[in-house]
Amino acid sequence: MITPSSRLLWAALVLAALAIGVSMFPEYQPPWAAIAAGFALLALLDLYAGVKLPAPALVRRVPGSLALGVRSEVTLRVANAGPLGVRLDLHDHHPPSVEAEGLPRRLNLKRGEWSEIAYQVRPVARGEAQFEAAEARLFSPLGLWQISRRAGPQSPVRIYPNFRALAKYTLLATDNRLSQIGVLQVRKRGEGMEFHQLREYRQGDAQRAIDWKATARTQRLISREYEEEKDQRVLLVIDCGRRMASKDDDLSHFDHALNAALLLSHVALRQGDAVGMMTMGGISRYSEPRKSVAAVHAILNRVYDIEPTLAVPDYHLAARDVMKNLRRRSLVILLTNLRDEDDETLLPALKLLRTRHLVVLASLREAIISRALSARVDSFDRAVTHAAAADYLAQRERAFRRIGAAGAVCLDVEPERLAISLVNRYLELKREGRL
Repeated sequence: MITPSSRLLWAALVLAALAIGVSMFPEYQPPWAAIAAGFALLALLDLYAGVKLPAPALVRRVPGSLALGVRSEVTLRVANAGPLGVRLDLHDHHPPSVEAEGLPRRLNLKRGEWSEIAYQVRPVARGEAQFEAAEARLFSPLGLWQISRRAGPQSPVRIYPNFRALAKYTLLATDNRLSQIGVLQVRKRGEGMEFHQLREYRQGDAQRAIDWKATARTQRLISREYEEEKDQRVLLVIDCGRRMASKDDDLSHFDHALNAALLLSHVALRQGDAVGMMTMGGISRYSEPRKSVAAVHAILNRVYDIEPTLAVPDYHLAARDVMKNLRRRSLVILLTNLRDEDDETLLPALKLLRTRHLVVLASLREAIISRALSARVDSFDRAVTHAAAADYLAQRERAFRRIGAAGAVCLDVEPERLAISLVNRYLELKREGRL
């Protein structure tokens, strides 16, 4: 693409203004015509020289995986591949699902010179994405034209749920500062141990493990041997139905559910439990519970490209799938957005799951409900809104009482509090010995 620069347009404007004056003084027409013809020839020669300019060499450095809503840096290294110095405007063709700051950039490169620039990107949607070749708008030698050239390769990337929160959690856990983000104190696996048997004292055994009564009877040191608490399985069942597309902020309820699932998976793995994932509500994917870091990677790779569907969740069908896949007692955590009309399939599903598993139902509640209740009531419309919000919450409370009667542990939280609330409830269940 070839476009005239502002310099050429200003020169053409000056010639046009002179033409108006020349039209009133015929004796100046020949000089004006000569100047105009000379400028036109100069512009054509400059255009020819600009077209001959080669595209700059460009290398892009971008992370292969980006976190949703988290800023990352993309670096462009540009080198002048031509025999002359060049001035250019550089713009990178980032994916539509990514917001960018710091583009375009103007560069002046001498012969053989290179420069490196960086700009910020923030993904706003998950899934597969691709950076296309960058666009360099080269100025012709006299600066009268801009010639657009593509430079650099394509760069495919994957946009995942916000896995950066896991690094923050790990850092705070290392420094015992989890209370800063609202997480209860984490009990390390192995602190709660059950007596297994008596055996002779071995060098390195803790003094508190010595059984003094048995030592007195046998006249030699006897230690108590403990066995660590058994590993548990945690299965996260994520609703992909239409209600999970609701938004209270930049993220949908589904994205909040994914972020909470990732954080809980990380915490459960640190506790020694195996973690897996299953989806329902129009999309069926399953990841077998595993007790390694690979479990988090598997969940990320199975859900990063999922978007909420228009389907209505069938909880009873999902419960049958869980029973088929999990033969051993496990903790089943259902992440959804509950409504009263769900009772028809939800209650039978919970009763089925409770025959073998411990069930936690985490339902996302729209933040606008709380804002409506806390807003000042100073008009009839606000009074109606306040009453409607209160009635809606009362209906949800009755629904959760029915769910609790079916034996499930219930959570009804706003999306931004889901991750911390879910982690705390999991840790409480561990402490209570229900897992």
